[in-house]
Amino acid sequence: MELRHLRHFVALAEEEHFGRAAERVFVVQQALSNSIRNLEEEVGVPLVLRTTRRVQLTPAGQEFLIGARETLALAGQTVERARRAARGEVGRLSVGFVSGLAFGGLPEIVRRFRELYPNVSVDLRELTAQEQEAALRGGQVGIGLMLLPVRDPSLDSRALWRQPLVAALPAAHPLARKRRLKISDLRAEPFVFFPRQIRATYFDQVIRWCAGAGFTPHVVQEAIEVPTLLSLVAAGVGVFLPIEFFSRLSLPGVAYRPIEDAPTVDIVAVWRRGDGRNPIIRAFLTVAEEVLRGDPAEGSGQ
Repeated sequence: MELRHLRHFVALAEEEHFGRAAERVFVVQQALSNSIRNLEEEVGVPLVLRTTRRVQLTPAGQEFLIGARETLALAGQTVERARRAARGEVGRLSVGFVSGLAFGGLPEIVRRFRELYPNVSVDLRELTAQEQEAALRGGQVGIGLMLLPVRDPSLDSRALWRQPLVAALPAAHPLARKRRLKISDLRAEPFVFFPRQIRATYFDQVIRWCAGAGFTPHVVQEAIEVPTLLSLVAAGVGVFLPIEFFSRLSLPGVAYRPIEDAPTVDIVAVWRRGDGRNPIIRAFLTVAEEVLRGDPAEGSGQ
């Protein structure tokens, strides 16, 4: 039994005439008659009463019509679901992200993606860059959002967003009275920062920047998470140099100030090589680029 047999039967049941039904399904009348006869042979019971004036369904045909319509509707839904999956409109996507993106960028991306693709389930996982690379290789994560660099040759990446570093100062600090700083203004300040083994690229970039201004930052306290580091700033332990979008995390006692000639950090999307053809990943990348092009951190308190 083929779907065309069901379509022919439904057309005949609704038109009650072989000629009109044949025109409706774009076949000659003899082909339609043969199709109905083959269907009846396969079912094993008469489905149609043929008269000179009209076609009527037998009781078995009336019941068969209900099932035929349901089957055709389900087949149509199945085809449409496959087409939507090919367009990235249904399915599941697990997204890894570094902690700072929760304060700028990620909420806007996910909100917009869910608006456009409500039938895609998005699973968010907060992971370090190293954890994301391992999860991507293992297939636990479909796409990751992290900072450069990505060294694993089995992964592809695309830069989405570039953000400068800023100064996070205790609100009562004399330097907080300035609207803009130079990195040399922080020469004598104690710093709080990530351990190098956690954010080696970030750490080395800051060290090189400070070295260019003639000093090495004196790190008095280390912490793994940005909120913890900013809490240390609020407590007056030291200053911190976060990426600008972290300034969305507004804490009492912390003031953010731009720094002249600050280096920038690239936020990138990362996926397994070959998975870039996945329509859901392509759709997510498109949304992320469109959202971040508008710079969601712009206008955050400084």
